[in-house]
Amino acid sequence: MRRSRSWIRKLCAVAAVVLVTGCAAAGSAQSSSQGRLDRHAVPAGAMTRGGPDALSGADHRRAAKAPGNAGTRGSGGRDDTSQKASGRAGSGQQAAGQKTTSRAAAGRGTPGHPAAGRRAAAAASVPARPVTSLPALSDRQLAGQRVIYSYSGLTPPARLLRRIRHGQAAGVIFFSQNIASRAQIRQVAAELQQADQSKLNPVQEPLLLMTDQEGGLVRRLPGSPGKSEKQIGESANPGSAARNAGRGAGRNLHGVGLNVNLAPVLDVYRQAGNFIDQFGRSYSMNPNVVSALGADFIKAQQDKGVAATSKHFPGLGAATTNQDTDVGPVTLNLSKHDIRTIDEFPYKAAIAAGVKLVMVSWASYPSLGSHRPAGLSSKIVQGELRQRLGFTGVTITDALEAGGLVHYGGIANRSVLAATAGMDLLLCAEQHVSEGIEALDALDDAYSDGTLNQTTFQAEAANVIALRTSLAG
Repeated sequence: MRRSRSWIRKLCAVAAVVLVTGCAAAGSAQSSSQGRLDRHAVPAGAMTRGGPDALSGADHRRAAKAPGNAGTRGSGGRDDTSQKASGRAGSGQQAAGQKTTSRAAAGRGTPGHPAAGRRAAAAASVPARPVTSLPALSDRQLAGQRVIYSYSGLTPPARLLRRIRHGQAAGVIFFSQNIASRAQIRQVAAELQQADQSKLNPVQEPLLLMTDQEGGLVRRLPGSPGKSEKQIGESANPGSAARNAGRGAGRNLHGVGLNVNLAPVLDVYRQAGNFIDQFGRSYSMNPNVVSALGADFIKAQQDKGVAATSKHFPGLGAATTNQDTDVGPVTLNLSKHDIRTIDEFPYKAAIAAGVKLVMVSWASYPSLGSHRPAGLSSKIVQGELRQRLGFTGVTITDALEAGGLVHYGGIANRSVLAATAGMDLLLCAEQHVSEGIEALDALDDAYSDGTLNQTTFQAEAANVIALRTSLAG
């Protein structure tokens, strides 16, 4: 991994970020599976890629006000690395006099925006995030700090490499279809990180290169961890097995240049054979066991230099066998008491263990005050995860193309809704670079026109860059 590079920090910028981050968070199986992502990965290609067509970047603002709008297929995004016609330019290496994102923009939010009052009111109770100053970024580069891309095949496409070289990417997710051997994926990881060191990229911190290496059936790489979470939970010495699995996953991913594992699963399953248990993806039906083993895995893995991701907040343990958010909408009609004392309980220990990321589910939890999928609900992202549990790390969506979001338009609309809810990273996992570009376009537009609070947006991008910096070795 590449060492962190220092940025020129202006004193005013540092002071501004201190102000910004204090209120930032309120606004805004290996199986040889052909499955798309995860999360909800199953063996032998039991899943299909789905989800509605994406809105074009130009349509997302209307769609954001009409969640039922399915939109129309866009052009796949602006596949260029220049700024839009409005003249947004890049960093100091780019044209002087054109607009760049101000790092001292404490007063540059959008107080007249309808959501601004609600965001300000909630700010005081949101935990302050770590202070991280930003380099000089164009609006488009700033938007790129929140996008995780994917692609098909074994070779990164040229258009993805262009995005990375121009500072318009936070990272890449890999699936079994992207991996032929350890040597091959190690070379790919090195190629992507080399592109990240381009002089056109103001950030130059390690890309977030991630995969799902839960153990058991859900592995993208051969090797550790061999045991599933359920097997660990049922073993003679579960704590030791969880620590061994975490160490093994960390060594395995770090050895090929990957630095984020989308594991462990912290779902507390309710019935044998249900959605999360059918492939052995939960440690136990006991939240105390899940809590302890998840924390053991997290600490052991992160000690090896690979960030852990607890998922799927606030929990999918009650989902029945057929309740799969990759396929369609899922509503879990659980009481607030059960959600907080069972499903959310393991996240307390995970946060105490220093987990770096939390993935939020696409299921809906009406008792928590919102009928929207969790990752589109500020009441869950901000209220439950950040305010109630005190998480200050990086939030990441589940796959944006999931069928569970069928009622929320296309990729552009979903991207803006997720960012509004407070999600830091958008996971574009359809294995087409164009999906990530659509998300990039949408965030770029919504930031520049004030749909998304700019102060909050900058703090969320800074949170992601702080994670990337922490993974530099």
